[in-house]
Amino acid sequence: MTLTQAVETAQETPEGGIVPEGMSVDVRQRVSALARTSRLLVACDYDGALAPFDPSDGADAARRRPVPEAVRALRDLADLPGTVCAVISARPLRDLAALSRLPAEIRLVGAYGTEFDTDLTIEPDSLETGPGAPPADKAAALGLLREQVEATATLYIGGGEGEEPVFMQLTGADAGVRVGAEPTVASHRVADTPAAASLLSALAAERRSWVFGERPTPIERMSMLSNQASVALVGPDARLLWFCHPEPDSNALFAEVLGGRSAGVFAIAPAHGGRPLGQRYLPGTMTVRTRWSRMDVTDYLAHGTPRGRTDLVRVISGVTPATVEFAPRPDFGRAPVSMSVQENGLLVEGADFPMALYSPGVEWEIDQDDAGDIARAVVHPRSESPVVLELRCGTDSLVPGTLPESELQRTSGEHWSAWLDGLSLPETARQLSARSALTLRGLCTPSGGVMAAATTSLPEEIGGVRNWDYRYCWLRDGALTVQALVSLGSTAEAEGFLDWVHGVVDSLPSPELLAPLYSLRGTSLGPEEVIESLSGYAGSRPVRIGNLADRQVQLDVFGPVVELITRLSAVRGTLADRDWNLVRAMAEAVARRWFEPDHGIWEERDEPRQRVYSKVMCWVTLDRAVSLAGSYGREADPSWRGLRDEIAAEVLEKGWNEEAESFTTAYDGTDLDAASLHIGLSGLIDPADERFQATVTAIEAELRSGPTVYRYHREDGLPGGEGGFHLCTTWLIEAYLLTGRRAEAEELFKHLVDAAGPTGLIPEEFDPVTERALGNHPQAYSHLGLIRCAQLLDRL
Repeated sequence: MTLTQAVETAQETPEGGIVPEGMSVDVRQRVSALARTSRLLVACDYDGALAPFDPSDGADAARRRPVPEAVRALRDLADLPGTVCAVISARPLRDLAALSRLPAEIRLVGAYGTEFDTDLTIEPDSLETGPGAPPADKAAALGLLREQVEATATLYIGGGEGEEPVFMQLTGADAGVRVGAEPTVASHRVADTPAAASLLSALAAERRSWVFGERPTPIERMSMLSNQASVALVGPDARLLWFCHPEPDSNALFAEVLGGRSAGVFAIAPAHGGRPLGQRYLPGTMTVRTRWSRMDVTDYLAHGTPRGRTDLVRVISGVTPATVEFAPRPDFGRAPVSMSVQENGLLVEGADFPMALYSPGVEWEIDQDDAGDIARAVVHPRSESPVVLELRCGTDSLVPGTLPESELQRTSGEHWSAWLDGLSLPETARQLSARSALTLRGLCTPSGGVMAAATTSLPEEIGGVRNWDYRYCWLRDGALTVQALVSLGSTAEAEGFLDWVHGVVDSLPSPELLAPLYSLRGTSLGPEEVIESLSGYAGSRPVRIGNLADRQVQLDVFGPVVELITRLSAVRGTLADRDWNLVRAMAEAVARRWFEPDHGIWEERDEPRQRVYSKVMCWVTLDRAVSLAGSYGREADPSWRGLRDEIAAEVLEKGWNEEAESFTTAYDGTDLDAASLHIGLSGLIDPADERFQATVTAIEAELRSGPTVYRYHREDGLPGGEGGFHLCTTWLIEAYLLTGRRAEAEELFKHLVDAAGPTGLIPEEFDPVTERALGNHPQAYSHLGLIRCAQLLDRL
């Protein structure tokens, strides 16, 4: 039973009358939303709500017991994170405790709100009691309790005396439910105490599902679709788990991976049931095919659509009927949606852009759930006649396209396969390197901006708070991504990225004011926001959009940009004037700021430090600038060479710690950081140097855990932990190779390969204890690191 099935409505009228009809859509949505609020307070009266109430039962009232189902439901609710349960009664507290026998997790308030159990921290003298003061009541007690627990929504169920003042104070997202037929201002009603118990049970089930997720798809088993202007993720059962429009960093239209069904559903499955037999990319493309017995679903994002429009194409083929559910939920499920059946498909209203589902021949039925309209259909594909569904965002057109679907799919596939055929791929892990290359290109957008990952808020720890939005363009990540593609023989993405960087730098008064990241269009980000209505992946909250790291100081960002220009110029055989101007700007920025403490590559939300990695990247900026000037006959600032050597000398002196026998995270401690490996990987120090070899050994001992490598193990100002970081694993592989430890490198590389999902995608992190993937997905860092290691294993 759902929550809305358990509740009979009691709509308000000007006279306070009741309309015992089926619950209206808006009321159903508000009541069901209680299950999805971040801090829920559930409070009940005892007589009427939990125990049957009859004013005529006289002496039997002293022995009235609660309905067992209600007790179980309150206990289940109280066990859930972010959920507080209370019973507020006219009975004295001592009698209430003895009679109810409720567990200690449930708060008890007796004597009309004047007596509190010992678990409450509300001071009794904070109530307005005593001579001349208004008498305390249940409403006042509920208000104090709500304030104490910082509830974002409150459900109050009452069926006895003194309930109306409580119902009258409920506002906003709160809901009041009256038990029985007495006149009330409450907007909801159930017939009797057993019905109230059923309501509580349904709420507990819905909230548990919201808090912990509905058996979330393993992160590495999600496959990415891309046409570069847009990305989407589909699960191994062909459910559309993630899709944003009009930009990949816009608010989500489908976010089932973060919020369950209420955040959007687009599901296709055989009507006979059964689990999928497998999922794969069509060779050399970003087209995904999911296979069942006698049925396939093929998904891709169409190419060649006008700017601002995205067409997600889903093709159902085979010889068995299939069920389709379609329920877009704009703005992470916060915008109400309505749909209407038209010739050739559905029109969708509720988003801030036009939308239609082109589906000729499909007979739709529109229903409603607690989050808005939902469309359902049973379709009958034939071997010679597949069913085509085109989700068209940015247009409400339902006219046939100019190309048949087969031609549309071929064009989309050739966009990727023709490009892939022109690459020079490593022989080591060749197929996985090819998929990594396609993934990196899929994260490159028409603006030149490069996504660090396709998603937001996939957790670094299940149930933890380290959930970040990676759908933006970091200068560091973007430069490393397109540099990997340059190394494979594709330069167009690097040219586009440098165009993007030029645009960002030109918008600033001075290049040293570069932020670490920007939107995909090169603009500053808005404030970081928490989507309270989403439960998060496997209950991992908060779900964030935006990223406060754009306000940090990260002095390493200049180095990767200059390194990219160095690699690109070597491939082109020439150094463009505008690129040299950018190199000069980066070098000048380093000269002005290299000595400052910063937040570092990992964007720790703690105090800035004098970080070894950041200083190394400042050295890289000047070293490559001097090299470029010499190679291409450019005039270098005479101070660059001396400053480069000064930075190197300081890093070697202050970055090395005798106690740790390693180069450390920063000058001020003994803690280790995998990023400090760059002192040798960058060339600042010879990899044969004993200090670098000692650093590799120290990081191996401190930060490697079996198949993975952690970034660090220090306190960083945030609660909880995280998994091993795949990019750090690739750095250690590279360090092993540079120090002659090939056997260890090959062993660790095999672990990295094994961490890829069935379709070859790799997320951000891996937990070696639970052996599960973590973090945003797919992660550019992980794929570019794999390509780099495969290339080195070929060469060294």
